[in-house]
Amino acid sequence: MTSPTADRPARPRSTLRVALGVTAVIVAVLVVLFFAFAGLYTEVLWFDQLGYLEVLTTQWAALAVLFAVGFVAMALAVLVSIVIAFRVRPVYAKLSSQLDRYQQVIEPLRRIAMYGIPAVLGLFVGVSLASRWSTVLQYLNRTPFGQTDPQFGLDVSFYVYDLPFWRGVVGYASAIVLIAGLAALATHYLYGGIRISGREVRITRPARIQLAVTAAIYLALQAVSIWLDQYLTLFDPNGVSGLITGVTYADANAVIPGRVILAGIAALVAVLAIVTAAIGRWRLPLIGTALLIVSSLVVGGLYPGLIQRFQVEPSELSLEAPYIDRNIEATRAAYGVSDVNVVNYNATTEAEPGALRADAETTANIRILDPALVSDTFAQLEQVRQYYQFDEHLDVDRYKIDGATQDTVIAVRELNQGNQSSGGWVNDTLVYTHGYGVVAAYGNKRTVDGQPVFLESGIPSTGQLGDFEPRVYFGEQSPRYSIVGAAEGTDPIELDYPSGGENTDGNVYNTYDGDGGPKLGDFFTRLVYAIKFQSEQIVLSNSVTDSSQILYDRSPKERVAKVAPYLTLDSDAYPAVVDGRIVWILDGYTTSANYPYSRIEQLSNVIADTYTPQPAFALDDINYIRNSVKATVDAYTGKVTLYAWDAEDPLLQTWQKIFPSTVVPASEMSPELRAHIRYPEDLFKVQRSILQTYHVTQAGSFFRGDDAWSTPDDPTQTTGVAQPPYYLTMQVPGTDDPAFTLYSTYIPRSSAADSRSVLTGYLAVNADDGPDYGKLTLLTLPKNDTVPGPGQVQNQFTSDAEVADQLNILSRGDTTVIRGNLLTLPLGGGLLYVQPVYVQSTGETSYPLLRKILVAFGDQVAFEDTLDAALDDVFGGDSGADAGDTGVPGDTGGGTAGDGTDTGGSTGDGTTGGSGTATNADLQKALRDYQSALADRQAAYASGDLVAAAEADQRMQDAVERAIAAAG
Repeated sequence: MTSPTADRPARPRSTLRVALGVTAVIVAVLVVLFFAFAGLYTEVLWFDQLGYLEVLTTQWAALAVLFAVGFVAMALAVLVSIVIAFRVRPVYAKLSSQLDRYQQVIEPLRRIAMYGIPAVLGLFVGVSLASRWSTVLQYLNRTPFGQTDPQFGLDVSFYVYDLPFWRGVVGYASAIVLIAGLAALATHYLYGGIRISGREVRITRPARIQLAVTAAIYLALQAVSIWLDQYLTLFDPNGVSGLITGVTYADANAVIPGRVILAGIAALVAVLAIVTAAIGRWRLPLIGTALLIVSSLVVGGLYPGLIQRFQVEPSELSLEAPYIDRNIEATRAAYGVSDVNVVNYNATTEAEPGALRADAETTANIRILDPALVSDTFAQLEQVRQYYQFDEHLDVDRYKIDGATQDTVIAVRELNQGNQSSGGWVNDTLVYTHGYGVVAAYGNKRTVDGQPVFLESGIPSTGQLGDFEPRVYFGEQSPRYSIVGAAEGTDPIELDYPSGGENTDGNVYNTYDGDGGPKLGDFFTRLVYAIKFQSEQIVLSNSVTDSSQILYDRSPKERVAKVAPYLTLDSDAYPAVVDGRIVWILDGYTTSANYPYSRIEQLSNVIADTYTPQPAFALDDINYIRNSVKATVDAYTGKVTLYAWDAEDPLLQTWQKIFPSTVVPASEMSPELRAHIRYPEDLFKVQRSILQTYHVTQAGSFFRGDDAWSTPDDPTQTTGVAQPPYYLTMQVPGTDDPAFTLYSTYIPRSSAADSRSVLTGYLAVNADDGPDYGKLTLLTLPKNDTVPGPGQVQNQFTSDAEVADQLNILSRGDTTVIRGNLLTLPLGGGLLYVQPVYVQSTGETSYPLLRKILVAFGDQVAFEDTLDAALDDVFGGDSGADAGDTGVPGDTGGGTAGDGTDTGGSTGDGTTGGSGTATNADLQKALRDYQSALADRQAAYASGDLVAAAEADQRMQDAVERAIAAAG
């Protein structure tokens, strides 16, 4: 027989296992909570350092309150419903054997289920409601638009703020009441309040009252929902067979009155449900519900269909004309194109000598450098080291050079950690921390061998842009995070730039002295960042000190998006040298999809073109847009500044109430910053898309679609993508002076099989800061004349026998011909087309060189070494104006660059391309000096002597200027 004490030693072991298990669970929970805390705390530090902590705390407060409201509303409603149903259950009811088994299973878990199910449902609703924080805050801080809709006479703000809010309230309330009712129904059934015996259903009085009252509340909410639905007709995109957005004749005379009637019937059924709770008869609400269903079919579907078929369609234009006018007016207002200046442009196709004399300033600024093609050229000539890089698509801006505005192609020399020779945490985090400088080239010039003429280049940076802070700690390609800064007197370890002879290892080092990130001044802060970035080195490294800062979230778009979560940002952030610093400039939009009668567009689809890919699924519907904010991000400190560019925008005013003191007036912009403001591309693309059809303001023509346009496909691409708009300095017909301009063209809308690439319109917008900023000009071309469009002109270039022969020669052997952007300019009384032609060898380190210029005017085509020569050729030997590349000779070196490498410039028959050779002695000397400086620069780069390379750059620039001056 076993002793009773034999099992006693097992108890401590069992107790120990339980204790260890509980301890492990507690530790695991604490670790998870600390990890979550680390993420939240680092966000607080980031926003606080940037000065936008209010934005974060406001969001968190809104999220917390809405989560609590959603959680309490759902959990409390379901809990009360279950508790009431349980407490009023029939105590001595005889249940079926099946229900008895259910109760035996459920009863042990009843208390857990009674509280657990409401809590779980509350979590779901709380999280869902918290995601609507933006809608709620906008409603609470709404701003009137000062415009009313023509159907109901309500301010536009009702549709933008009130309607989404109240529809959300009704939707959530309906879901809560429905789930609470289902919970009560299930509880009553399980505990005998509802008994089903064959075809007989018996309901106890308490169950009847609870279910009837719940049904009445639900039906009342549906009545409100149906009432609100009448206002949704103002956003219906299917009006007039999908032609317009908003109320149509059938909507105004059948759909809207029908929804009012249905709302009244639903309210009546809700009253009948209350009556049922009192008198116990279900027949009345059942009849009412049947009436509601039949009415919805007749009043909501059949009657509007009959009105449309037998009254509207036979006289559609006359009946729908007032509603089409509403759509046209609202759409043009919502997209900011109401005041477009329409100019009838009777474009000639005859190229007359001297035709460009009146357009001399525009001609001199025609850009021949394609920012989408010269990135590799910039990299080969100015990258300096493999751990630097330039963006794939460079930016176009303008600068004052010697008192004149100069279109410029500019790029930031950013860090590329993926190409550094040795990795590791120290190199990635502490040494390779920033890019260095900008590289800028004249948009309208090239060197004799087809390279860009740089106005700012080298390391250290030298050129025409003056002295500025060159270090780029915040850029589009910056590392995920870097740790910078050190105590005073500590040897610098951040690689600044490579330079021969400055240091034992040939590099110059720097210590960051800005205020760009949270301080790592204590162990706790380092610990939370070690958790955030999953790197124990942040805690263990002796290079991380109390003076260290951690820089992260460094992309300009990312930083602006975090501090201004209400903005839709433009696709392109562009750099500029402003007030002695490199800054990134971004355009921010306030948008809505609830502007009554305005056409709805999918933003991502509308802005897609050669340089902006189209998403697989576009989920960003809009029908109102304003460029309300201009933002800047300092490339050295990461400081974000938001300027209220459109202070009259009601959406921006609302968000300024939500986040006060985060946006400063545009008047605080410095004059130098204003000089680099551009009209944003994405906004222009949206307006371009709208004006494809909404340039027509007469309802009859709009209805017939007899003057609908489309944006031409990019003729340099084979994938059928839209041609992007281009920035140029020019004087558009109908304007007083030349200005930095963004433009695009139109051709007739047609099917792909019947496409006609003839110009019908030319849209341009003034992109210079000033009273005419944002002024849209639409040139409309005569319908009875045929002016070639981009596709047709590209076909002319391809099919021209002389051009084809020369292109074949250029593409001989191991070289490839690349056609640059095809520009369209309203010059000489017609439309001038200009396209740079680049040649690139197939070698591993090759890069495009500008070798030829294609020009077309009417049916005249020229293919020359310089734009100036091509213009003269097209316009009978004298265009009347000089282009920016005047004085650049043909390929005097037989297509050979300064280092003897073949660049594909010779014609292959012993002659040289171009319009002539230089005979002027000063010009010849300048060219020789250029070639000598080019060779010196290449040698300096090869030896790692960046100082000598910078000096050679300056000599090259001086030689080019002397060559231009000598050539007149």
